[in-house]
Amino acid sequence: MLRSFLYKTKTEAGVDEAGRGCYAGPVFAAAVILPKDFFHPLLNDSKLLSAKQRDQLRPIIEKESIAFAVGQVCNIEIDRINILQASYKAMHLALNNLEKEPVQLLIDGNRFLPYKNIKHSCIVKGDSIFASIAAASILAKTYRDDYMITIHAEYNYYAWDKNKGYGTLTHRKAIQENGLCKYHRKSFNILP
Repeated sequence: MLRSFLYKTKTEAGVDEAGRGCYAGPVFAAAVILPKDFFHPLLNDSKLLSAKQRDQLRPIIEKESIAFAVGQVCNIEIDRINILQASYKAMHLALNNLEKEPVQLLIDGNRFLPYKNIKHSCIVKGDSIFASIAAASILAKTYRDDYMITIHAEYNYYAWDKNKGYGTLTHRKAIQENGLCKYHRKSFNILP
């Protein structure tokens, strides 16, 4: 069972990103402040859920959260500042858009670029430990998946509706046959 909070008396935001290892598209991040008593039996790390379960949870998280926000950084910016910095930037953008300011951040992973003067805790595999990080992982993943499905219509031979920009065999073969497009991350040294 996921933990509801790190500090019972502090307003905490869980923060996670999606799409860091992809060949194409933006990196997305979400920040979510959940009520301390929030519980849903399906809630878990987005990677452990099916697409149907994630889509089922997203409106529940959005409706029942105290605040949530999503940020994204495009592939051009990723190429300019690198994927790690772009991930931090997406997280900061999500935090900028929260309607309520937290006093503690729960960050999935082992590194983070401090945001304002808000204290943060980096938690490895935090999306399978804390409910707010799991909720953020679901929002980041579903918003990114929706984006990739939208741009799939422009370049359907890459099969982004299925692989969401990850380096699957189908995606790699399509790059070999068609080269890279405007949504690919050129700094990733993807060999056509």
